[in-house]
Amino acid sequence: MSISNEDKELYGPLANLIGIWEGDKGLDIAPEKTGEEKSPYFETITIEGLGTATNASEQTLAVLAYKQVVSRISTGDVFHHQTGYWYWDKSTQDVLYSLLIPRAVAVLARGKAQSKGSAQLINVRASAPDKNYGILESTFMAAKASTRNFEMDVTVDGNSLQYTMKTGLYIYGRDFMHTDINTLSRKR
Repeated sequence: MSISNEDKELYGPLANLIGIWEGDKGLDIAPEKTGEEKSPYFETITIEGLGTATNASEQTLAVLAYKQVVSRISTGDVFHHQTGYWYWDKSTQDVLYSLLIPRAVAVLARGKAQSKGSAQLINVRASAPDKNYGILESTFMAAKASTRNFEMDVTVDGNSLQYTMKTGLYIYGRDFMHTDINTLSRKR
């Protein structure tokens, strides 16, 4: 898929995220009561440009919407569904990333993008105490499986997208780094 010059101008370093991405090399490392579970997965991530949003007549954000559906290789069952947005603030050079999952958890992360050869590297972070780029969760999740921090590194190079997502949790009476990694190919 070819990204238009107009999209490159509007979405900046996020333009190359636009498309339908599929990958079957994912690995989810999740907490269990007495250890961890490693689950191979496949997924589809659909990312589309929405144009711009203007805030208080001063800030203009270029916005991409995404949907991510993740299924276990062993059963084909969906075990993770996520929606959200990527934002590019050209004036500050900030990349923002939001996610919502149906476990009643929301994250707004902030970071930067940089070019390295033909690749675009994007890094975003959030932490629970940060009132601007932080984490919101239901009362139940705060008591039983609290999200303390979030970080994601994404590399897009042509039609390849690779990511590592780490979510710091306090669950089952201990700290645990829930990790997801995958490499996807652009299908459209």
